[in-house]
Amino acid sequence: MVDFEVARRKVLKYTPLFGVTTVSLNRCVGYVLAEEIVAREPVPLFDSSAVDGFAVRYENVAAAGDNKPVVLQLIGTIRAGDASGVAIKKNSTVKIFTGAPVPRSATAVVMVEVTEESDGKVLIKKSAKHGQNIRKKGEEFRKGQKIFAPGTLITPPIVAMLASLGVTKVKVYKKPRVTLIVTGDELRPPSAKLNPGQIRDSNSYALKSSLGSIGIDAIDIIHSKDSQGEIRKAFIKALRRSDVVISVGGVSVGEYDLVKDVLEDIGVKQIFWKVAMKPGKPNYFGVKNKKLVFGLPGNPVSAMVSFYVLVRPAIIKMMGSTDYTPFVIKARLTETITKKPGRMEFVRGILGKNESGELLVAPAKGQDSHMIGGMATADCLIYFPKGSIKLKKFSNVDVELLVW
Repeated sequence: MVDFEVARRKVLKYTPLFGVTTVSLNRCVGYVLAEEIVAREPVPLFDSSAVDGFAVRYENVAAAGDNKPVVLQLIGTIRAGDASGVAIKKNSTVKIFTGAPVPRSATAVVMVEVTEESDGKVLIKKSAKHGQNIRKKGEEFRKGQKIFAPGTLITPPIVAMLASLGVTKVKVYKKPRVTLIVTGDELRPPSAKLNPGQIRDSNSYALKSSLGSIGIDAIDIIHSKDSQGEIRKAFIKALRRSDVVISVGGVSVGEYDLVKDVLEDIGVKQIFWKVAMKPGKPNYFGVKNKKLVFGLPGNPVSAMVSFYVLVRPAIIKMMGSTDYTPFVIKARLTETITKKPGRMEFVRGILGKNESGELLVAPAKGQDSHMIGGMATADCLIYFPKGSIKLKKFSNVDVELLVW
């Protein structure tokens, strides 16, 4: 049995990067950049107004105030998309709208709220500093400046940034194809009427949706009976057409736990079997021809926790992301919890705050590995170190956020 941290390091060590492909802007979200993105032009591209108001020269409004307003001649209007060829001279101004180009002769924009417009004249009630309410050319990014590095996950705001830069295609890392193998004669679909001894299959739905949450949509699902021949056929088929194979169930030491023997028989190299963690002790990991094979325990919570802490980081790394390490924060425990030593325990937790804004975490109700309700309400995992037997109430604990 290997320590959990050792197991995670081994998984990541054997996780390969995928190849590179090019995708269009309208379908790149969820992929990871395989190239550096630099600004092809200054951002913003030109000086523009940050508000609706009036473009002015500072010397014309320097003395303006509530008790001493300045009157300027209105000589034009500039809307977003217009050219900015109007020249502002002494004692004149131009009406300007948000996003419109600021004339070169203007040094500031006065907000419309401190003005009055009437009969071709504008009353300015407040002065403006040099550059006030002007978005300067290149103030966000200079031409040639690096904006995104390889390994960056493309999110909707990044798509927006790419579009604003005029990028229509990007190089990204390919996504792996995944096959889920769910074993168990007792499993039935959610719509089925159950006979004695049967249960509804939740694992395939949980893991498929978990994969979808990290952008994996090329997913096959194979349901296999608890027979060596059926399991063998399932794995051979999965390895032939997938980059990652995730099986659920059949990896413990019972009479019908056949997965480990089948994998050895078909040439999968075992990296580890059994991890000092709870839930999820009977975890298997192996490789064949750079393909990853995970054997997760069949209890629903064990399967989900194992996926989150062992499988998910590997797939995120495989997709090219550099952000595959867990996001861990500190929180104060709301009650004392205990366990036996020897295994890292992931206690499902619920985050909150006290009146002073201090971050608190409470163990969710239902911590057994078959109790999906506790997992469903949890938004984090409380780290209970393997050598500890007690975490006291109000102690600071490490908490990994569950970001499904």
